[in-house]
Amino acid sequence: MAVTLEQARRVGYTCLKALLRFAFMVANNLVAIPSYVLYLIVLQPLRILDSKSFWYIEGVLFKWLLAMVASWGWWAGYTVVEWGDDVKAVSEDEAMVLVNHQATGDVCTLMMCLQDKGTVVRQMMWLMDHIFKYTNFGIVSLIHGDFFIRQGRTHRDQQLVLLKEHLEKYYRSRNRKWIVLFPEGGFLRKRRETSQAFAKKNNLPFLKHVTLPRIGATQVILKTLVAPQENGTPSGGDAVRKESKSKGLQWVIDTTIAYPKAEPIDIQTWILGYRQPTVTHVHYRIFPVKDVPAEPEALTNWLYQRFIEKEDLLTHFYETGAFPPPKGQTKAISREMTLSNLWLVAIQSFAFLSGGMWYCLFQYLYHCLF
Repeated sequence: MAVTLEQARRVGYTCLKALLRFAFMVANNLVAIPSYVLYLIVLQPLRILDSKSFWYIEGVLFKWLLAMVASWGWWAGYTVVEWGDDVKAVSEDEAMVLVNHQATGDVCTLMMCLQDKGTVVRQMMWLMDHIFKYTNFGIVSLIHGDFFIRQGRTHRDQQLVLLKEHLEKYYRSRNRKWIVLFPEGGFLRKRRETSQAFAKKNNLPFLKHVTLPRIGATQVILKTLVAPQENGTPSGGDAVRKESKSKGLQWVIDTTIAYPKAEPIDIQTWILGYRQPTVTHVHYRIFPVKDVPAEPEALTNWLYQRFIEKEDLLTHFYETGAFPPPKGQTKAISREMTLSNLWLVAIQSFAFLSGGMWYCLFQYLYHCLF
């Protein structure tokens, strides 16, 4: 089929825009990530003298880095509409966030939609696949204290032990508030067939839009971070908890991400911006942690029920273009999440100015020494 001049121009424009966006992203990473690392190296004496202030500053820099990632999608027209419970109401409390996983863009979507949720972005801990340790953002996540988990049956028991130790060592000592995990353990397209076979074998519901979650990490988090008075289970890091006067984990935020036509956005699209502007929909349900069972079998059933509900939510969304209203209500209310372009430009400017400052400083030191 012959390509018209107009189509050729459109393709050319899309390719040029993608190339320019990629160049900007590379430049952004080359100045922002080293600057983050260098600022924290310089601030190491503060870490010794006043650890709380050090991790406060680190959290602010971490939030700005995530805002830079969010800006790549925001300026490409990839926006977010939110549904369900208003999570701002619990933004100062400790919470575990359970998210369905479809593509690499899920993480970018969360980086965007949590920017306006108070302090949670700078005080959150992420659980992510260990492969992300070797990406450009890996050094940032390592410093921030995120946990990289290895998938697979052979690593499972060891990883859960390491997760418990990690939470006890870093979660409250760095004043973390929210912990984000993807209980499905992988992307939908990779796990769906295995999950459906498991469901059939164990007489569980057939799920198309999500997969059955794995319980291990969720159970460890609850056992480690929930205060004893919440559900009667022992929790780790008691000395740290007393010092920080933490109430322990108080909420579970069940988060469901939906893309129009069930076509998720991946990280390549987020960076290059070759897809038409898209609205991603995010639905929240908040559960008090005291209502979450601690016993493994009951917890498994509770977690399965959450993902069965996600299946219903997504089925309704793909059929109607909207999430269903809460029980007892006739209409679901959505909220458009917005970011300030001025704020995003200010953060990007700070990153490039910081990069220039460090470059000049190293040039000066080099000339002084040699």
